[in-house]
Amino acid sequence: MTPSAPSASGAVRTTFDVLKVRRDFPILSERVHGKPLVYLDSANTSQKPQAVLDAMDDYYRHANANIHRATHLLSERATALYEGARARAAAFINAPDEKTIVLTKGTTDGINLVAQSYGRSILQADDEIVISWLEHHSNIVPWQMLCALTGAVLRIVPIDDRGEIDLEQYAALLSPRTRIVAMSHVSNALGTVNPVREIIEQAHARGAVVLIDGAQAVPHLTVDVQALDCDFYAFSSHKMFGPTGVGVLYGRRSLLEAMPPYQGGGDMIASVTFEKTLYNVVPYKFEAGTPNIGGVAGFGAAVDYLMAIDREAALAHEDGVLEYATSQVREIQGARIIGEARHKTGVLSFLLEGVHPHDAGTILDNEGVAVRTGQHCAQPVMDRYGVTATIRASLGIYNTREEIDVLVKALERVREVFA
Repeated sequence: MTPSAPSASGAVRTTFDVLKVRRDFPILSERVHGKPLVYLDSANTSQKPQAVLDAMDDYYRHANANIHRATHLLSERATALYEGARARAAAFINAPDEKTIVLTKGTTDGINLVAQSYGRSILQADDEIVISWLEHHSNIVPWQMLCALTGAVLRIVPIDDRGEIDLEQYAALLSPRTRIVAMSHVSNALGTVNPVREIIEQAHARGAVVLIDGAQAVPHLTVDVQALDCDFYAFSSHKMFGPTGVGVLYGRRSLLEAMPPYQGGGDMIASVTFEKTLYNVVPYKFEAGTPNIGGVAGFGAAVDYLMAIDREAALAHEDGVLEYATSQVREIQGARIIGEARHKTGVLSFLLEGVHPHDAGTILDNEGVAVRTGQHCAQPVMDRYGVTATIRASLGIYNTREEIDVLVKALERVREVFA
């Protein structure tokens, strides 16, 4: 990345440079089985730039203390890091204010929070929750559990052969009983980018509240929750070059205010007696216990890292690599691409005729290429295509066309072994 002129906000913007980006990620210089690492598993978890590693190390070396609870200097430093990350997360997704940002353990935690707090407090028997066939298990199972508790009914929007949501069927499924719509912004299994603005508009027209699973969107797309007009938006740090165990739930302020706490314990209270407990204000009433402070420090650095690059240029680079990968894999004899949505990003799922994905993954690993094989926590997607698993190559801002060439050569090696 090379410096450019300051933006309107005064922050210095940079122009995307993939070679410079790669130098920012120490692990990309690793060798695997004696070969240079080609990391194509970012949809599973992304790699971390040096700035994130440094931020976490700096916290533990110079600010290791609990937050909000002490007057000494280390606690003040820790609290500043923690709340600073919250403020940067709000700016990152253009939330109206930082109090609408709940810091969680990740996307799964955020979805469960909404299901168990908002959902349990408003759902009645025969109310309806609408999701799609594209969802990650984390956006299926919490709603199934909620339906079992409340008597609500889960409605599923089908997808077509390209891997796109059927919007006509979606509109038909919405009813006066629809209370919650929960959809992914980007499919983790196929890379499909859903038309979430239209999904949200139609749901709101029926009076439903909308949660968007943004785990796979925020590493690639610029997200503006106010422009989307969603009610909840959940995402994870570790998908966007930050540490594991940290995430964000954005919630519309009026909804968060009305929701009961998800968990009880320290820091989510204003006052405790044996007769009655008064809860803290939002977002703190949803943040019980000592959080992953070091992880949040790293998450704040990851947000800074992403906001310092030209996101449009980075996305154009990624999409160019994805287009190249798709064309190259398509040329391999016996390859079958699963999911060819007209608007997709970051993911290429495919099969090789006569080769189980797990066997292919083992051979690819021996060639230094890291991909994900299996159901990708999206078994209904696999069922829709009549397959048990796929090979998934997923991209980050650090991937190159040269790495795709290595992948293709390794896939040819797979074909040789199983010829």
